[in-house]
Amino acid sequence: MFKQLTEAPLDPILSLSVAYREDSRANKMDLGIGVYRNSEGDTPIMKAVHLAEQQLLDTQTTKSYVGLAGNEVFNQSMMDQLLTGTTAHSRAAAVQTPGASGALRMLADLLYIAQPDTTVWISNPSYVNHRPVMEAAGLKVKYYPYFDSVTKQVNSQAMLTELAKAGPKDVVLLHGCCHNPTGADISFADWQAVTELANKNGFLPFVDIAYQGFGDGLEQDAAGLQHMADNIEELIIATSCSKNFGLYRERTGAAIVVGDSLKHAQKAKGRIMTLARSTYTMPPDHGAALVATILSDDAMTQLWKQELDEMNQRLLNLRAGLTKAIRTQGSDNFDFIEHHKGMFSVTGLSPEQITRLREDFGIYAVSDGRINIAGLQEQQLDYLANALITVSK
Repeated sequence: MFKQLTEAPLDPILSLSVAYREDSRANKMDLGIGVYRNSEGDTPIMKAVHLAEQQLLDTQTTKSYVGLAGNEVFNQSMMDQLLTGTTAHSRAAAVQTPGASGALRMLADLLYIAQPDTTVWISNPSYVNHRPVMEAAGLKVKYYPYFDSVTKQVNSQAMLTELAKAGPKDVVLLHGCCHNPTGADISFADWQAVTELANKNGFLPFVDIAYQGFGDGLEQDAAGLQHMADNIEELIIATSCSKNFGLYRERTGAAIVVGDSLKHAQKAKGRIMTLARSTYTMPPDHGAALVATILSDDAMTQLWKQELDEMNQRLLNLRAGLTKAIRTQGSDNFDFIEHHKGMFSVTGLSPEQITRLREDFGIYAVSDGRINIAGLQEQQLDYLANALITVSK
């Protein structure tokens, strides 16, 4: 049977880490995979997470199943974090999932059950896993214009003009903040405009918010989503704790459904739980238990928010430091990096130039030109600046 299989294509991001580990150069950099690293190059465990783990160790009495919906305290915490203060908060339901990718797949499967001929519109470019997940669920995928390759910012007019063509059988997938891969976010006015289009044309918004707290701040990063949730009947959300809690390997996420009533949201939750039963049955408990513990304790919550703010401020400093280093070395072609948000920026480099970065400088980046700013160390800025200028000439 297996002799008939063709070789699986390498993952464009994860395969970089393998090549990076095999590189013996001392000045090598892994700017491909999306993880936060501190000034020592480590991905740390947050102090609040350490405290929560110790509390769990001291108090947890069982490793029994948690149920199809996962940790319900965690589920409520995710809804509180994203929807408190909106009318959607009282008509939303959540299911814990194995990371945001699990949430994406469960929600895609839900869409297929509700309306098999659904088309999901995703930004061009978008997170590398968006299209494969939607197509694996049986949904059609269409791209809408998003990133201006000249200005390195969002082309709002082109985006809104195209989205005006979406209708009742369409779903529009939006990045809640810190757009992956570009780092260019839509404005609050854009959120308002897309909300108006959704109400006028009848398409369903689908918000993937995986980087809350890494842009303008925890509350500010949810402002566009909250406006939309407050002014629309139906909405679906995939959220992640990988970045803002540093729980990458714990695969902690949630699928949230906002309905026109709590009854309808709960009906959708029930269908997601049925889908989960036939896929992974139940999500892993540890990460969700940690988040629930932290967000149920005022002192731990404040410590977590402080740590998150410190990481975010360091990201801002890295962006400013890199653009300053590039300017100091005689180029202003990368000033846009300072204005992007979150972990990533698309540099505008070609695949050939990205190959030169890897071969000549030991700098590993995705072929679409994306670099992970959060993977940088302060002492590497001058070296990266020189490499970017050299390969872009």
